[in-house]
Amino acid sequence: MNSGWLVRFGMLVIIGCLNPIALHAQLLGNYLGDEAVLYAETKQVNQFFRRFNNEEDVKGVRYDPDQPEFRNLNERTKYLNILFDLESGGIQDSLKLNFIREVNDNSNPLFLNFHGSEWFAEVNTLFTFNGTQFPLTLFMVLEPDRLGHKWAIKNVYFQPFYELFSIDTSFNRRFLHPLSHELDFMNLVKVFSENEKVIDYTTNNFRPDYLTLFLYELKKETLKFQTVKKVKFHFFQIPGWYFELSEFNRPGYNRGWLISNLIRIDPKQKTRIIDVIVNQN
Repeated sequence: MNSGWLVRFGMLVIIGCLNPIALHAQLLGNYLGDEAVLYAETKQVNQFFRRFNNEEDVKGVRYDPDQPEFRNLNERTKYLNILFDLESGGIQDSLKLNFIREVNDNSNPLFLNFHGSEWFAEVNTLFTFNGTQFPLTLFMVLEPDRLGHKWAIKNVYFQPFYELFSIDTSFNRRFLHPLSHELDFMNLVKVFSENEKVIDYTTNNFRPDYLTLFLYELKKETLKFQTVKKVKFHFFQIPGWYFELSEFNRPGYNRGWLISNLIRIDPKQKTRIIDVIVNQN
């Protein structure tokens, strides 16, 4: 790459701070010509990882780890700028620039690890339950298995389960008298005569195991898989940040697997965000 191109690239980055879509189109258009649209699209999630880390060139050819281009921070800026959804307007330019600045810091650059933890898939599906079609969300994690890795179901979100096991957190919750043991717990007859309220008599920290319920209903064949509707990914690998990865099928340069949401977080917020995503509350 000659010095003239480096100067042009620097100018384009400055322009892109004001107009990221223009930067994306002009940068790739100048670099690739008529093939820009083809190479601009991040077609696979694995490719997103490689582009985020600058482990392949713009044509998708992987660098060897001993090549000077491998994880080159100057070249990496090019990819980091084009790995965001630029059309929806949901991510502020200042937030995006701060994120890029931190992950590409010369003193401590941060990279994604496909086989690392701190990221998971959200798979939106359709199932039939007792003959009626419902949406059901699977949360899946990549975990070590023997000599490799595998995707495994970690949890599910299914609205009929949540309605069935809704917990009353108010003071109206029913309870067994603390002296029930003196009656040999014979007052349990009242508990089990009101099946719809039996959850009130569980411990205060009880939380239903929805994955076990899911597997139970599958084995009973009351729950049957239909199709996958949509997939997205949630990342917590970059300290102090959360981002969401979604697929965009649309014309133009800004398509494929792109960062669709970006939030600066602290450790407490991380736990809360995961709870909101997985439990929808």
